[in-house]
Amino acid sequence: MAVCTVYTTQSLNSTCSISTPTKTHLGFHQKQVVFYSTGKRTSKRGSSSSGGPCVITCSAVDSQTVVIGLAADSGCGKSTFMRRLTSVFGGAAEPPRGGNPDSNTLISDMTTVICLDDYHSLDRTGRKEKGVTALDPRANNFDLMYEQVKALKSGVAVDKPIYNHVTGLLDPPELIKPPKILVIEGLHPMFDERVRDLLDFSIYLDISNEVKFAWKIQRDMAERGHSLESIKASIEARKPDFDAFIDPQKQYADAVIEVLPTQLIPGDNEGKVLRVRLIMKEGVKHFSPVYLFDEGSTLSWIPCGRKLTCSYPGIKFHYGPDTYFGNEVSILEMDGQFDRLDELIYVESHLSNISTKFYGEVTQQMLKHADFPGSNNGTGLFQTIVGLKIRDLYEQITTSKTATPLEATKA
Repeated sequence: MAVCTVYTTQSLNSTCSISTPTKTHLGFHQKQVVFYSTGKRTSKRGSSSSGGPCVITCSAVDSQTVVIGLAADSGCGKSTFMRRLTSVFGGAAEPPRGGNPDSNTLISDMTTVICLDDYHSLDRTGRKEKGVTALDPRANNFDLMYEQVKALKSGVAVDKPIYNHVTGLLDPPELIKPPKILVIEGLHPMFDERVRDLLDFSIYLDISNEVKFAWKIQRDMAERGHSLESIKASIEARKPDFDAFIDPQKQYADAVIEVLPTQLIPGDNEGKVLRVRLIMKEGVKHFSPVYLFDEGSTLSWIPCGRKLTCSYPGIKFHYGPDTYFGNEVSILEMDGQFDRLDELIYVESHLSNISTKFYGEVTQQMLKHADFPGSNNGTGLFQTIVGLKIRDLYEQITTSKTATPLEATKA
């Protein structure tokens, strides 16, 4: 919806033109509507005035764009989560058509996913020269990030910069139009308070050091031929900045997916069997935490082996209230992994507040993406559930925004 302020009124016999969009120094696209009078009018004192331009300035307000923030370190599953989330809303997520082939942006029918690496203020060489990592706030332009996210949320298109992960350079910007749902994902979506206040919902993917190390070894040694020593050095080099600038953001998240080593196998450090916790903040508008069996109770559940096939070490669920960084939360935990995803319906039937539109939707989504990483454990299950919760949150927000003008009209 746009609000227009009319500065003068010349005549009813007028024509209207819309000027070519212009860009501000922050990359916003603005339009100006001009009415031209074609006749003369007589003032109250009898004097006449010739026709002239009447400028109407329009500003977009009360936009339907909902903004979601996803924070995590590099290599912690943000891309997989984005694929699950966009799938819930329908349509394939693809780079902007006809744009930079190295663009980090993904656009689907309803969603646009922006990678916050695009707001790096230093390219790879610049960071090396200044001795800072991409995790360091000094290597990022938070002013531009805030202004452009704010503009998109308000319904204004922007020319967003592109950080090229292939070359390490800052490429020419790309035009991003306001979507129905904007997802900003990366290292710092909740670091800057101004950006944080624009978020309608926020998620943090919290991968424990043990699991992160196991994953990196599996990927970099098996797929890239890196040595164990080089992997350890890479992790240790990032750790101070991660601890200082990335990890503290989880205290602001509305939902945290925490990935830990299993407790079902004593001393396990391979990271193949995982204990995953979905930490959900209480009192978040348009969001009701998921619960197992009885809301607010504390319980552990080992599913029936005849209804849910699972090999050693089995599966165990836990649910209950807790506190997290001083906030009241509900925590749903799954330790272990599934053998057959089609049997997940048994678990789904015991969960409430999962925001499905039909019985078995969680299971259907999991089967649809059975080849995604984490589809046999709690990471895939909880990412799918959070995606459905975000869909429900979007529908509640847009419904309430639509209802407000109607109520005002009736009043």
